[in-house]
Amino acid sequence: MSGVLLKADGLSVGYGKKVVVSGLELEVTAGEILTLIGPNGAGKSTVLRSIAAQLPLISGTVSISGNDITAMDLGDIAKALSICFTDRVTAEKMTCEDVVSTGRYPYTGRLGILSAEDRNIVREAMELTGISHLADTDIRYISDGQRQTVMLARAIAQQPQVLLLDEPTSFLDINNKLRLLGILRELARDRNIAVVQTLHELDLAQRFSDRVLCIKDNRADRLGTPEEIFSGRYISELYGITSGTFEPMFGTAEASPVLGESKVFVIGGGGSGIGTYRRMQRQGIPFAAGVIHENDIEYSVARSLAAEVISERAYEPISDESVQRALAIMKKCDNVICCLDSFGTMNIGNKRLFEMYKSLKNRSDNSGQMKLD
Repeated sequence: MSGVLLKADGLSVGYGKKVVVSGLELEVTAGEILTLIGPNGAGKSTVLRSIAAQLPLISGTVSISGNDITAMDLGDIAKALSICFTDRVTAEKMTCEDVVSTGRYPYTGRLGILSAEDRNIVREAMELTGISHLADTDIRYISDGQRQTVMLARAIAQQPQVLLLDEPTSFLDINNKLRLLGILRELARDRNIAVVQTLHELDLAQRFSDRVLCIKDNRADRLGTPEEIFSGRYISELYGITSGTFEPMFGTAEASPVLGESKVFVIGGGGSGIGTYRRMQRQGIPFAAGVIHENDIEYSVARSLAAEVISERAYEPISDESVQRALAIMKKCDNVICCLDSFGTMNIGNKRLFEMYKSLKNRSDNSGQMKLD
């Protein structure tokens, strides 16, 4: 990546005299994907619309390749910058190819007559986005997801230096979300386009961004790589999460735990227990989990959902002390679920724990206090 394509200095944006976001400093380089995240109403879309010259700036400057956007005419802006917003298209009697073709209007002159080269560019944009089969279909009679992809093709046909997208994945199924974001990565990498987008899907923002800008309380709260942003408790603080937890390792949210005395003890590890933890939570059953290493892939999920977690230090064999703590809790539970089919060297303590449970169960008086799932 090289060369600053989009720059904002001291930017304050809003509606009329009402400031929504202030003091924004921003540089986006060629080949970079910058994603804006933040709570609803934080002003992410307002920032994009202001950068796109759809809203007048309250203060500050926006420049594209060093040119102040307020000194550029609309034709030059359209050649340098294209937008893909979620506004519903209301075009009458236009095919999808007609809509994509409007991306060439900045280059065609007043009559809007497309050359052979323009038509090739339109077809390439439709092929890239996988909508060639919709070329002759009326834009009014396709799904919201297809319409969103048509608008992306239109933006690509515009051949911009900077591409702005507001919630580009909002109407798409998971396969097409991944496909669209993969296309954006390809555009940034292969065509040196600077991509600026807003996303609500934090897991996708974490995986498909070069840098992430966080908007909160009318300002840019933090700017950094996904590794810097998605760490610790920052995302929980950014969104003010009080119902459930956010797991930075997965970029996903977990529900609140069911509190109370544990009724079930779950022996897991290596991801084997995650489904059971979530099932217990859905059924409203307080449960304990252990013994789980602190670097285990399922540790954060267990910590979020379990009423009690017995853990072991990373890279250490499960100690006798941890086994005894787990056994003490297990004896008070009505049920035990072991999610493991085999036990590795570092996890041999869980094998001993399960064997101790089975031994206790065999010696029980069949009172129903200990039942093996």
